[in-house]
Amino acid sequence: MTMYGSARRMAAVALVSVCSAALPAMAQTEPAVSDADRTMARAILEEAIAVPTAKGRGQVPVLAEKFAKRLREAGFRADEIEMLPIEIEGEKTVGLVVRYAGRNPLAKPIAFLGHMDVVDALKENWATDPYVPVEKDGYIYGRGSTDNKAGVTALVASFIRLKKSGFVPQRDLLLAFSGDEETGMQTTRLLIQHPLVARAEYALNSDAGGGTVTTEGKYDFNIQAAEKTNASFAISATNAGGHSSAPRPDNAIYDLADAIKKVQALRFPVEFNQITRIMVADLAAEKGGALGAALTALLANPADAAARAEVEKYPQYSNLLQTTCVGTMLQAGNAPNALPQNATLTVNCRIFPGTPVAAVQAKLVEAIGNDKIRLSLIGEAVESPVSPVNPALFATLQRAVRRVYPGVTLKPSMSSGGTDGREFRKRGIPTYGAGALPLRMPEDSRAHGTDERVPIAAYLRQLDYWDGLLRDLGSRAK
Repeated sequence: MTMYGSARRMAAVALVSVCSAALPAMAQTEPAVSDADRTMARAILEEAIAVPTAKGRGQVPVLAEKFAKRLREAGFRADEIEMLPIEIEGEKTVGLVVRYAGRNPLAKPIAFLGHMDVVDALKENWATDPYVPVEKDGYIYGRGSTDNKAGVTALVASFIRLKKSGFVPQRDLLLAFSGDEETGMQTTRLLIQHPLVARAEYALNSDAGGGTVTTEGKYDFNIQAAEKTNASFAISATNAGGHSSAPRPDNAIYDLADAIKKVQALRFPVEFNQITRIMVADLAAEKGGALGAALTALLANPADAAARAEVEKYPQYSNLLQTTCVGTMLQAGNAPNALPQNATLTVNCRIFPGTPVAAVQAKLVEAIGNDKIRLSLIGEAVESPVSPVNPALFATLQRAVRRVYPGVTLKPSMSSGGTDGREFRKRGIPTYGAGALPLRMPEDSRAHGTDERVPIAAYLRQLDYWDGLLRDLGSRAK
């Protein structure tokens, strides 16, 4: 068998065993999601976009209360809706916990995650007002429309719909929405400490996973089971300085420049975990050619230098294989006519799950090899493990996706970005990105950028996914 054929077979076996184990038919007695339900969900989305929940605007509590009001009107008791307030740098924000009470109080609940805050937007750079939802060409434009208000509003609408239908789950289902995911995740930590959320068997995150769709209508969906963690370091050189008319060999900028080149050349070892091994084998089978052969070679021998060099031609794939560190900001000098006294490079590292931050820092120090260069951690770094493969849950998620997108096979994945999920994983709650919003790439990849938008039809189809998934998971108690 060829290496390419072996990779294809490995991927197929892994994915079938993980995601496609016996998919029993769902109950046919469930009432279909109605046009009125979709109208309600769209109204909640547009209402959410219109609340500017960026840091510094103080509007997260306003949005949380709008969600709470709608949930109370649907039949949730006041004591089942809890705000978790916190003040951060003089600004009040909140986390939100909503309990959909189950019949068995001893069963572990399931938490459904999302974040209510957004990255702020510059109105002058947008074709529309970022905080006024506008329909155009089959999309709703607005800040947060995909990140993550499409997720949280679909969950709120689904809880409302299920409550009004009279559905009673066997175990508690929880909404656990954060208010500062984009800037610090302090509300995320409050959520995890909540007595209901802390008992969760696992969490499903609407802000991760999801899928893509091609212009030909081919859909791909993934379950995010791991995230790289994020740490930034300051690499600094100092010098006594002096007048620029009398330059000398020791110079803070030149010393830092030497260190920068060594950081640029630094490579961390290729690694695999149970999630990325599946991802890479499947990617090798999909891409074929030189890239596919190189990926397959690395699966067999992570130290294969020639294979690694080939994969590094494709940074969108090579970042799955290793910890990465890259220079992102540079500050140096005090005046144009003075020798520099200080020079600092900011290096951002995306760390492979399970790798200690201290080990990454030590590797940077070793690579620079100059004890006159100082290296320090900026802020706080969060180490987070991989969530284990969960065949029963993955099969349930597969069933929910196929309810809406027949024939699609879910694929476990690791993301290079960070979400609330990393905090939940760190504290022992397995977390899986289970979003159901497919986007056309690259044209719909606008989160944090200008003219962010969500496809209306895809947004509304989420309701069928979440309705089936909530009923399925809620009907069973461990």
